[in-house]
Amino acid sequence: MPGEHTPPTAGDISGPGRFLWWLVRSQPGRIAVAMALSSAWMVSLAVPPYVLSRAVDDGLAPRDMGALVGWAAVLLGVGLLSAVLAVHRHRTMTRVRMDASFRVVRATVRQCARLGATLPRRVGAGEVVAIGIADVTVVAQSLTVAGPGFGAVVAYAAIAVVMFGISPLLALVVLGGVPLLALFIGPLLRRIERTGAGYRELQGQLTGRLVDVLGGLRVLNGLGGKQSHADRYDERSRRLTESGYRVGGPASWVGALANGLPALFLAVVVWLAARMAARGVISIGDLVAVYGYVAVLVVPVAFFIEGSGDLARAVVAARRVIRLLALEPDHRDTPGAVEPPGGCGPLVDPASGVVLRAGRMTALVSARPAEAVAVVERLGRFTDTDATWSGTRIDALAPDRLRERLLVADNDADFFAGTIREAVAGRCEPDDARVRAAVRAAVADDVVDALPAGLDAEVTPGAGTLSGGQRQRLRLARAVYAEPDVLLAVEPTSAVDAHTEAVMATRLRAARHGRTTLVTTTSPLVLAQADEVVFLTDGHATATGTHDELMREHPAYRDLVTRQAGLLEDGDA
Repeated sequence: MPGEHTPPTAGDISGPGRFLWWLVRSQPGRIAVAMALSSAWMVSLAVPPYVLSRAVDDGLAPRDMGALVGWAAVLLGVGLLSAVLAVHRHRTMTRVRMDASFRVVRATVRQCARLGATLPRRVGAGEVVAIGIADVTVVAQSLTVAGPGFGAVVAYAAIAVVMFGISPLLALVVLGGVPLLALFIGPLLRRIERTGAGYRELQGQLTGRLVDVLGGLRVLNGLGGKQSHADRYDERSRRLTESGYRVGGPASWVGALANGLPALFLAVVVWLAARMAARGVISIGDLVAVYGYVAVLVVPVAFFIEGSGDLARAVVAARRVIRLLALEPDHRDTPGAVEPPGGCGPLVDPASGVVLRAGRMTALVSARPAEAVAVVERLGRFTDTDATWSGTRIDALAPDRLRERLLVADNDADFFAGTIREAVAGRCEPDDARVRAAVRAAVADDVVDALPAGLDAEVTPGAGTLSGGQRQRLRLARAVYAEPDVLLAVEPTSAVDAHTEAVMATRLRAARHGRTTLVTTTSPLVLAQADEVVFLTDGHATATGTHDELMREHPAYRDLVTRQAGLLEDGDA
């Protein structure tokens, strides 16, 4: 259950082994049941050979039909018990692997949410996708060792003890088999781990390129660069295939040895037992039992080998997962987080001198957009900051509560698959009246009306079927719907025409009346709607006033805005 999930600590992600151990410790009860069921199941596999030996020696050899029927009934009962144990073992191990998968997924999703804007700067989208698809599966599969792997040890030891009762020589041969197998597969496992790391690196890069190409396919079609990107993807794909062969070589040998070595092992032990039976050292029943015991050993020995291969691959995958989990946000965490102050501000950024007055719509203007974005990132706590909210440092506020009260809306915000209603509602509960009001405020009415199903129309992941301007308006609608106390919007009208932009600015001002709003822009149509305009020069606020005041009194501001107005007119023409 989500409420029971405890994320890994710093110690749990200090190494791949510690991380795998955390997955085991996270479900001790289920692991214990899996170990018990696996042990009982594998030991039950060794019982039929003993029953067969008794049926031969006590019933078949002396022609005692009663004893033969009795032992046959016991054999049937043992078979049914083994089947029941196998079913419950499989179900339990499936739950163990699923629990491990979900824990890894939850840990990575939580970390991605914690990193926020830091994530795309430090980790490619392809790497995150590769972790969610490939690494999670490999890590979860390795937990098989905790059930059948433990059961294999118990069954191996139990059969060795029973074999001592028949022949110490045969028991020593059986006990010496596993160390001999380790000599064969040890170098292969090390090679899997070594080559697997390189393969996994290439896989993340290739997945990242695929995500980038699919995300920009419409642009590539327009620019004619689709083929060149396809060629580069094809070249890297061939490199990944070649690396896969290098990983697949030792992995296939491990698979072959998992089947071949136990069979060879079986042949050696049965040959020794047959010679001993021919000399009268052991009975015919004992020979049947030895054959059965060694045949049963094929199962735990195969688990030993396959489990070792799974662990080798899991170490590589876990190393990639903990690399993501060990990342820290670009901003520092301040101990003793407190609740955000009541009201809507004011917000102050000492680094730039920008002040957002409570309940007002402020426009932030800069000839270099990156300077305005830097202010937004400090006010939004996306980087180290000395900014304050009503005198309280923003980096001292509880992050979850801050995100509920302060929203940063930029043009990189993505869409998940779902309906238009769900896309606009975002993390809030959908309410049709509020959704339509937010859509109208963002001038996205025509977007919804053009879709046959209206608010019930499906949005693809990333909203790739919509144009850039349509996506931008839906993003603004989502920000308006959230009704945050403070909204920091980065160029919310940059992808629409001048008429739509003017209407958006007017409606945004009305929708956000009484709440603090910051808009970064150089558009005179938006600036005219702002209560206050802050002009940045070299990252610092050098002028503050209304749009009309700055147009009259500051030539640099006038030149920048006039140039932008000329661009708008050219675009309309």
